[in-house]
Amino acid sequence: MSAPLGLAIAEQPARKLKGHPNLAAAQKLALQAFDKLEAAQKANEYDLGGHAARAKDLLKQANAEIKLAAEAAGKHDGRYTDTDKK
Repeated sequence: MSAPLGLAIAEQPARKLKGHPNLAAAQKLALQAFDKLEAAQKANEYDLGGHAARAKDLLKQANAEIKLAAEAAGKHDGRYTDTDKK
């Protein structure tokens, strides 16, 4: 991966989820997609008509929704752990 989870202060999806393996897997795939989009941008000298950047923004939104889903589930079963939370 080009950068660790949590890096980027607004560049990448950024949370690790424990206790919710399906949500954690979805988040991992979103990060992988983000990394592939970044690689495509670099390989094409960022000339992708803004579509890759838009896709990255949508992945950031998806990551936020995944985190909210884990929080909502955690309120019911107590399994949500946001490992990046201080």
